[in-house]
Amino acid sequence: MKAHMLTMLALAAASPAAAEVTASTETSFTVTQKLTVAAPPAKVWAALIAPASWWAAAHSWSGDSANFAFDARPGGCWCEKLPGGGGVEHMRAIFVQPNKLLRLSGALGPFQAMPVAGVMTYTLEPAADGKSTALTVEYAISGGTGMARIAPMVDKVLGEQAAGLKAAAER
Repeated sequence: MKAHMLTMLALAAASPAAAEVTASTETSFTVTQKLTVAAPPAKVWAALIAPASWWAAAHSWSGDSANFAFDARPGGCWCEKLPGGGGVEHMRAIFVQPNKLLRLSGALGPFQAMPVAGVMTYTLEPAADGKSTALTVEYAISGGTGMARIAPMVDKVLGEQAAGLKAAAER
Protein backbone atom coordinates (compact mmCIF):
# COMPACT_ATOMS: atom_id res chain seq x y z
CA MET A 1 0.00 0.00 0.00
CA LYS A 2 2.89 2.38 0.77
CA ALA A 3 4.34 1.71 -2.67
CA HIS A 4 0.99 2.57 -4.26
CA MET A 5 0.83 5.85 -2.31
CA LEU A 6 4.36 6.77 -3.44
CA THR A 7 3.44 5.93 -7.04
CA MET A 8 0.32 8.09 -6.78
CA LEU A 9 2.34 11.00 -5.41
CA ALA A 10 4.99 10.67 -8.12
CA LEU A 11 2.38 10.48 -10.87
CA ALA A 12 0.54 13.45 -9.42
CA ALA A 13 3.64 15.56 -9.89
CA ALA A 14 3.53 14.75 -13.63
CA SER A 15 -0.21 15.39 -14.03
CA PRO A 16 -1.74 18.41 -15.76
CA ALA A 17 -2.13 21.65 -13.84
CA ALA A 18 -4.54 21.43 -10.90
CA ALA A 19 -7.78 23.36 -10.80
CA GLU A 20 -8.35 24.19 -7.15
CA VAL A 21 -8.16 22.95 -3.60
CA THR A 22 -11.36 24.64 -2.43
CA ALA A 23 -11.11 23.67 1.25
CA SER A 24 -8.38 22.14 3.37
CA THR A 25 -7.76 21.31 7.02
CA GLU A 26 -5.51 18.85 8.82
CA THR A 27 -8.29 16.23 8.65
CA SER A 28 -10.21 17.07 5.45
CA PHE A 29 -10.08 18.62 2.01
CA THR A 30 -12.22 19.38 -1.01
CA VAL A 31 -10.78 19.58 -4.51
CA THR A 32 -12.77 20.93 -7.44
CA GLN A 33 -12.21 20.68 -11.18
CA LYS A 34 -14.27 22.84 -13.55
CA LEU A 35 -14.07 22.45 -17.28
CA THR A 36 -16.06 22.93 -20.45
CA VAL A 37 -16.61 19.81 -22.51
CA ALA A 38 -17.34 20.24 -26.22
CA ALA A 39 -20.21 17.75 -26.12
CA PRO A 40 -23.81 17.85 -24.89
CA PRO A 41 -24.62 16.49 -21.41
CA ALA A 42 -25.96 13.16 -22.75
CA LYS A 43 -22.62 12.43 -24.43
CA VAL A 44 -20.65 13.50 -21.36
CA TRP A 45 -22.89 11.27 -19.22
CA ALA A 46 -22.36 8.30 -21.54
CA ALA A 47 -18.59 8.71 -21.17
CA LEU A 48 -18.80 9.30 -17.42
CA ILE A 49 -20.59 6.04 -16.72
CA ALA A 50 -18.03 4.11 -18.81
CA PRO A 51 -14.85 4.70 -16.74
CA ALA A 52 -12.91 2.08 -18.72
CA SER A 53 -12.91 4.60 -21.59
CA TRP A 54 -11.22 7.41 -19.66
CA TRP A 55 -9.82 6.49 -16.23
CA ALA A 56 -6.01 6.47 -16.33
CA ALA A 57 -4.47 3.01 -16.03
CA ALA A 58 -1.68 4.53 -13.91
CA HIS A 59 -4.28 5.20 -11.22
CA SER A 60 -5.71 1.71 -11.08
CA TRP A 61 -4.87 -1.32 -8.98
CA SER A 62 -4.73 -3.67 -11.99
CA GLY A 63 -2.74 -1.41 -14.31
CA ASP A 64 -5.45 -1.68 -16.98
CA SER A 65 -8.35 0.75 -17.39
CA ALA A 66 -10.30 -1.92 -19.26
CA ASN A 67 -10.88 -3.58 -15.88
CA PHE A 68 -13.15 -0.73 -14.71
CA ALA A 69 -16.93 -1.04 -14.74
CA PHE A 70 -19.74 1.02 -13.28
CA ASP A 71 -23.34 0.12 -12.51
CA ALA A 72 -25.04 3.53 -12.86
CA ARG A 73 -27.84 3.15 -10.30
CA PRO A 74 -28.12 3.97 -6.59
CA GLY A 75 -26.00 1.39 -4.79
CA GLY A 76 -24.15 0.57 -8.01
CA CYS A 77 -20.46 -0.22 -7.82
CA TRP A 78 -17.64 1.67 -9.52
CA CYS A 79 -15.42 -1.39 -9.49
CA GLU A 80 -12.25 -2.85 -10.96
CA LYS A 81 -11.45 -6.47 -11.74
CA LEU A 82 -8.04 -7.69 -10.63
CA PRO A 83 -5.86 -10.13 -12.56
CA GLY A 84 -6.21 -13.65 -11.21
CA GLY A 85 -9.63 -12.94 -9.72
CA GLY A 86 -10.89 -10.60 -7.07
CA GLY A 87 -11.55 -6.92 -7.44
CA VAL A 88 -11.72 -3.48 -5.91
CA GLU A 89 -14.73 -1.35 -5.04
CA HIS A 90 -13.54 2.19 -5.65
CA MET A 91 -16.83 3.96 -4.99
CA ARG A 92 -20.55 3.34 -4.76
CA ALA A 93 -23.30 5.43 -6.37
CA ILE A 94 -25.47 7.31 -3.89
CA PHE A 95 -27.26 9.75 -6.24
CA VAL A 96 -27.86 9.18 -9.94
CA GLN A 97 -29.64 11.73 -12.12
CA PRO A 98 -28.71 10.91 -15.74
CA ASN A 99 -27.20 13.75 -17.77
CA LYS A 100 -27.17 16.01 -14.68
CA LEU A 101 -25.58 14.62 -11.50
CA LEU A 102 -23.65 11.62 -10.26
CA ARG A 103 -22.60 11.37 -6.62
CA LEU A 104 -20.38 8.56 -5.39
CA SER A 105 -19.24 7.56 -1.92
CA GLY A 106 -15.86 6.00 -1.28
CA ALA A 107 -12.17 6.37 -0.63
CA LEU A 108 -10.04 6.14 -3.77
CA GLY A 109 -6.67 4.44 -4.08
CA PRO A 110 -4.47 4.58 -1.02
CA PHE A 111 -7.24 6.29 0.96
CA GLN A 112 -8.91 2.86 1.20
CA ALA A 113 -6.35 1.90 3.83
CA MET A 114 -7.08 5.01 5.88
CA PRO A 115 -9.94 5.82 8.27
CA VAL A 116 -11.52 8.33 5.86
CA ALA A 117 -14.79 8.96 4.06
CA GLY A 118 -15.03 10.51 0.62
CA VAL A 119 -17.74 11.87 -1.66
CA MET A 120 -17.19 12.51 -5.38
CA THR A 121 -19.76 14.62 -7.25
CA TYR A 122 -19.97 15.09 -11.01
CA THR A 123 -22.29 17.92 -12.06
CA LEU A 124 -23.20 18.41 -15.73
CA GLU A 125 -24.84 21.65 -16.85
CA PRO A 126 -25.75 22.30 -20.50
CA ALA A 127 -24.22 25.41 -22.02
CA ALA A 128 -26.49 27.99 -23.64
CA ASP A 129 -25.33 26.86 -27.10
CA GLY A 130 -26.67 23.34 -26.44
CA LYS A 131 -23.45 21.87 -27.83
CA SER A 132 -21.22 21.86 -24.76
CA THR A 133 -21.36 21.03 -21.07
CA ALA A 134 -20.03 22.74 -17.98
CA LEU A 135 -18.58 19.85 -15.96
CA THR A 136 -17.70 20.19 -12.28
CA VAL A 137 -15.94 17.37 -10.46
CA GLU A 138 -15.65 17.70 -6.71
CA TYR A 139 -14.01 15.26 -4.30
CA ALA A 140 -14.45 15.89 -0.57
CA ILE A 141 -12.68 13.64 1.89
CA SER A 142 -12.43 13.68 5.69
CA GLY A 143 -10.72 11.66 8.38
CA GLY A 144 -7.12 10.70 8.96
CA THR A 145 -4.37 13.26 9.35
CA GLY A 146 -2.14 15.24 7.04
CA MET A 147 -4.96 15.92 4.60
CA ALA A 148 -3.90 19.53 3.92
CA ARG A 149 -0.54 18.26 2.69
CA ILE A 150 -2.09 15.61 0.41
CA ALA A 151 -4.85 17.78 -1.12
CA PRO A 152 -2.78 19.43 -3.90
CA MET A 153 -1.54 16.04 -5.10
CA VAL A 154 -5.07 14.63 -5.14
CA ASP A 155 -6.21 17.70 -7.05
CA LYS A 156 -3.59 16.99 -9.74
CA VAL A 157 -4.66 13.36 -10.04
CA LEU A 158 -8.33 14.36 -10.20
CA GLY A 159 -7.42 16.87 -12.91
CA GLU A 160 -5.85 14.08 -14.94
CA GLN A 161 -9.03 12.00 -14.61
CA ALA A 162 -11.26 14.97 -15.52
CA ALA A 163 -9.11 15.60 -18.63
CA GLY A 164 -9.51 11.93 -19.58
CA LEU A 165 -13.29 12.18 -19.18
CA LYS A 166 -13.36 15.36 -21.29
CA ALA A 167 -11.31 13.69 -24.05
CA ALA A 168 -13.55 10.59 -24.04
CA ALA A 169 -16.73 12.67 -24.25
CA GLU A 170 -15.35 14.79 -27.09
CA ARG A 171 -14.40 11.77 -29.25
